[in-house]
Amino acid sequence: MSQNLWVLTDGKIGDVAQCIGVADALGLPYEIRIVTPRKLFTYAMPWGPIDPKDAPHKPESPLAPPYPAVAIASGRRAVPYLRALKRLSKGKTFTVFLKDPKINSKFADFIWAPEHDSISGKNILTTLTAPHRFSAQKLSEARETPLDEIASLPKPKAAVLVGGNSRHHTFTPDNINTLVTALKSLSHSHSLMITCSRRTPRELSRELYDLGGAHGNLFWNGKGENPIIQYLANAEIIVVTTDSTNMVGEAAATGKPIYGFRPTGAHKKFDRFLSKMEDLGVLHPFPGDILAPTYEPIDATPDIADAISKAIEQKQASG
Repeated sequence: MSQNLWVLTDGKIGDVAQCIGVADALGLPYEIRIVTPRKLFTYAMPWGPIDPKDAPHKPESPLAPPYPAVAIASGRRAVPYLRALKRLSKGKTFTVFLKDPKINSKFADFIWAPEHDSISGKNILTTLTAPHRFSAQKLSEARETPLDEIASLPKPKAAVLVGGNSRHHTFTPDNINTLVTALKSLSHSHSLMITCSRRTPRELSRELYDLGGAHGNLFWNGKGENPIIQYLANAEIIVVTTDSTNMVGEAAATGKPIYGFRPTGAHKKFDRFLSKMEDLGVLHPFPGDILAPTYEPIDATPDIADAISKAIEQKQASG
């Protein structure tokens, strides 16, 4: 059995990033294996089987051996593949799933889920924030070696992380006007470092592009590697849209003040998370007073990795 780690997802950026964050924290070399089931089979996921075209003996199967020591998966389409891997490896691969799998937790050895998902079980760990790639060490390195265009910006600097439309949230014309107006006002006192999402509405992206092109600001145009860790590490404050709990959680790893802009819409799980972050004094409304209180960085990633390591040791000792 190969002493490495597999990341199993359908390629969604957020899922891959969470898995890589945990893999990095575990200190294991990893390879990313993307599952691409045909639409007919996705309808039955996460409960159904893998797509037969991905059987381990098939060319370019994501389940082709040798099997890894550890596999981390995320996303409902990955559930059948992680379950199949556990069977194919005869239980020797330690299987980890991130987020609520929507099925009985016994299909994997270890499951992590955010507290706001409100699930529990013997093999389930929950934390306030999600795992991510921005470890304390990487943030420190980004602060020590900022990109030239960031180092040349006047202080104070504000990282601006903008998401977009989703099942539960919509950036209405009024939302866009309010957000852009507030950011223009903030730019009078802070240099803005702006990054968008693939979900960002085009009309909002255009406004942010123009704002980022103004003297003393930056806008990531989507080319090359996203400089988000540089933005987070070198900012004095962070503005984030609250359509993504992941973005809020990533920002919280810095210990920097976070100001959240809420687009139209609601989601009970998101709202529970945001309320907890507000109660802790981590998240503040945007637009609003820029008070800049700091806090102890919140980063669940090393705790998740530590719990996985202990679960692996326990399994080895018992088996």
